[in-house]
Amino acid sequence: MADQEVMLVTGYKPNELGIFSADHPGIRVIRYCLKTQIKDLAGSGTKWIVISGQPGVELWAGETCLELKTDFPDLKLAVLVPFIGQEERFRDWVKTQYNHVLEAADFTGAISNRPYESPGQLRQKNEFLVSKTDGMVILYDEETPGSPQYYLSAARKRARHELYPITAIDRYDIDFASEELKQQNPEYWM
Repeated sequence: MADQEVMLVTGYKPNELGIFSADHPGIRVIRYCLKTQIKDLAGSGTKWIVISGQPGVELWAGETCLELKTDFPDLKLAVLVPFIGQEERFRDWVKTQYNHVLEAADFTGAISNRPYESPGQLRQKNEFLVSKTDGMVILYDEETPGSPQYYLSAARKRARHELYPITAIDRYDIDFASEELKQQNPEYWM
């Protein structure tokens, strides 16, 4: 794991998960899964968590990474947005989260210094981020297709030719995390 110093974290967008507000209880479960994965990575030598700042799993991973800096002061967060103005169509609660993560990140940049022009910019983002990282953590279930499949495709393409570990968080991991959280704090779920 020491060779995985820079890890990409991605997954579903909120609408793909049926999440339409910042206080949805599913976010807590997803963040618990992300925290477990990011803690394991940081404990194994990962120095950077990289996201593109898209709503959902990526921003939750960004927030989680920032929270873990207390325990892992060497852990850094990079946000590489696909194009300028990505947040313009985000809902207000997502914009607030997005701005907080960008302001607190250790590095921010844009892959394309232009506003959105075509889906090609998103494909370029996927390929670029996979090429610049040492592995991927992805919240994705093959039985529920969605936008993360494009990242996964780029990652699998790279993994065919070189070492590029892909760690998937799937619905079974989510169910397990939900049960763990219920056992830890039963009154929260009543």
